[in-house]
Amino acid sequence: MRREKVIILPLSLLVIAGTLSGCAEKEPGAKVLKLAHGLDTTHPVHKAMVFMAEKVKEKSAGRLRIDIYPSEQLGSERECIEQLQIGALAMTKTSSSPLESFIPKMKVLGLPYLFRDSQHYWKVLLGPIGKELLAAGETVGLSGLCFYDAGARSFYTKNKLVETPADLDGLKIRVQKSPVAMQMVKTMGGSATPIDWGELYTSLQQGVVDGAENNPPSFYTSMHYEICKYYILDEHTRPPDVLLISTPVWNKLSPEFQRILREAADESVVYQRQLWAEKTKENLQAVEEAGVIIIRPDKTPFRKAVEPMLEQYEGTEIGELAAGIAAVR
Repeated sequence: MRREKVIILPLSLLVIAGTLSGCAEKEPGAKVLKLAHGLDTTHPVHKAMVFMAEKVKEKSAGRLRIDIYPSEQLGSERECIEQLQIGALAMTKTSSSPLESFIPKMKVLGLPYLFRDSQHYWKVLLGPIGKELLAAGETVGLSGLCFYDAGARSFYTKNKLVETPADLDGLKIRVQKSPVAMQMVKTMGGSATPIDWGELYTSLQQGVVDGAENNPPSFYTSMHYEICKYYILDEHTRPPDVLLISTPVWNKLSPEFQRILREAADESVVYQRQLWAEKTKENLQAVEEAGVIIIRPDKTPFRKAVEPMLEQYEGTEIGELAAGIAAVR
């Protein structure tokens, strides 16, 4: 079995560890967990975490509290993950894609056209395979609490209409810092360019990249629709968002607080799924009204384009996980 990679932290994060505390006591008898992420406060996933924080406070009668720092206030997605490893930050929300460098098993969730539909997606994430993936990072300091719906990711471009994979030829497409995402875009014919989420608006504006790929709520809340006028709903991947807690911080929580946190996280998933469905519909309508041309292409050429990539995983741990996911009915 492949060993999980242990990340060596840069000096800057060790300095942060001395000044940031993943959990602290700001009020007598109250334990405070810091949760940082990169999304805007209008994003449905942020709202779900606010819902969770309210439930934690309610269930603990104010003895446990979660303070949320959105919009990369405490660092980029990767930096927040690294801070969790050393207990400098208690919690973060990240896409499963950047987690691939920390938890190799997470690569399976980035494979194109892995899930048949939303029902299949949730049956996997809430079942044994999902639990296995959430626990897979514990040895590197990253304990998974739950998955949030991040919908299906699709391409959006500034100036070129994309209706088939061939149309991606010559285009620089922003992807997350994920080996699987980079491989997918390359296999389809595009030029994959990893850029931090917080830098993407400017990168699109300045022509560093010609387009990107993401779900409708993220396309809308990021205001990327102001620059990109084509949204191609090829729905190539469905990597979920993952709510993580630092394993060192988790291990210091009492069994009661651990139970409260898990209950609140699970309840926030139900809330977020409903909110996500509503916002996806609203946001697609909003970007179309703003002048974005929405394309619903035939997905068959896109599926065929990535077949050689998927064949490379046959016989590997990721391939076996993918086969297990395909077998879920």
